[in-house]
Amino acid sequence: MFTGILNLPWWGDLLVLLVAVQITIAAVTVYLHRCQAHRALDVHPIVSHFFRAWLWFTTGMITKEWAAIHRKHHAKCETEDDPHSPQILGINKVLWTGVVLYVKESHKPETMERYGHGTPDDWIERNLYTPLNKWGILITLSANILLFGAIPGFLMWGVQMLWIPFWAAGVINGLGHWWGYRNFTTGDASTNMTPIAAWIGGEELHNNHHAYPTSAKFSIRWYEFDLGWMYIRILSALGLATVRKTAPKVKLDPSRFEVDAQTLQAVIAHRYDVLTRYGRSMKGACATEMATLRAKGHDSQALKAIRKWLHHDALDVPAEHREKVLQVFASSPLLHTTWSMRQELARLWERSTLNTDQLVSQLKDWCERAEKSEVKPLAEFSRSLRCYA
Repeated sequence: MFTGILNLPWWGDLLVLLVAVQITIAAVTVYLHRCQAHRALDVHPIVSHFFRAWLWFTTGMITKEWAAIHRKHHAKCETEDDPHSPQILGINKVLWTGVVLYVKESHKPETMERYGHGTPDDWIERNLYTPLNKWGILITLSANILLFGAIPGFLMWGVQMLWIPFWAAGVINGLGHWWGYRNFTTGDASTNMTPIAAWIGGEELHNNHHAYPTSAKFSIRWYEFDLGWMYIRILSALGLATVRKTAPKVKLDPSRFEVDAQTLQAVIAHRYDVLTRYGRSMKGACATEMATLRAKGHDSQALKAIRKWLHHDALDVPAEHREKVLQVFASSPLLHTTWSMRQELARLWERSTLNTDQLVSQLKDWCERAEKSEVKPLAEFSRSLRCYA
C-alpha cells in the first residue's frame, strides 16, 4: 500500500511531487499562456510537444480551450461576458469554483470559434489530446500508484490534479482581480499579488500582464521577479525559444519639449504608465483639497466617493455615486479639473477614427491647457509628459 517500485522515503515522494508540479506550472505559464494565448514567444517543436504531452498527462486541459477562454477574458474583462471576473461574479465563486467556470465556458462553441484560432490542429491533437483528454490523467494515476505505492501515489496524483484548477483558475483569476498592488492604472481590476512571483510561475504579476498582455516577461519593476521569465531565458539560451515581444521601457528625454508624432506614439505605448503617473502626481494636491472640504463640513459620503473614483474612468463610476461626485466637483474647481483633464487624456488613445496629426494637435492642446491652469502639479505633469520618447 505504501511502497512502489521506487520505494522512496516520504521526503523523496514530496520532492518528486514538487518537481512535477513545477513542470506543470511552467507548461501553463510558458506554453499555454505566453506562447499560445498571447504569441509573446515561439518555442521549438520539441518543447511544444513536450509541454502538450505533459499537460495531457497531468491536467487534461486542451490547448485550444485554454487559449480561447483566456483571450476572451482579456477581450471582455470585468464585464458580464468575462468568463471569470470576481468583480462581476464575486470573489468566492471565482476563487473556489473557478474550474467550474472554466469548464462551463469551454462548452460554448462561439467562444472556441472566435478566440481559439491559431492553436495546434495536427494529427495528435485531433486524435488523442482533444478527444481523449481524460486518458492522460488516468495513465498518470496508474503510474503514480505503480511507482510510489497506492496511498502515496494517489495523494500525489490528487495534488497534481488540484494544483492548476485551484491556483490558476481560482487564485490567479480570483485574487488576481481582487487583492494586491497595481503598477498600472489599467481599465480592469487586475493586481499584482506579490513582487516575488515564483509560487505560480510568475502569474502572480497579473496587473503587469494586463498592462502589457503580449509581453513574454511579466516583471516590470526592478524589485519584481518572474520565475516564468527565468524559464524562458533558459530555453532561449538553449536555442529552444525565441522571444517576440517584451514590455517597452519608459524613456523620458528632458531635452524634449515640442509635442510631435513621436511624443504621441510614446504616450500611447505607455498609456497605463501615463495614467498611473498622473494619479500619483495629483495625489498630494487632491488629498489636501479633500481635507479642506472636510474641515468645512462637506458631506463625508460624497468625499468618500470622490476619493475612490477620482482617478477612474467616468464609465466605472456606479450610478449611485455619480451625484455625490458631482456635488464635490461643484465645490472644488481643483478636483473637477483633475477629473476632467484625466478623462480627456484617457480618451486620446481611444479615438481610432482620428489621424496622427489630429491626435498630436489634441495632445498639444491638452498640454498647453494643463500648463496654463492654476493647478501646479497638473502643469508639472504636463511638462513631464512632453518628455516621453
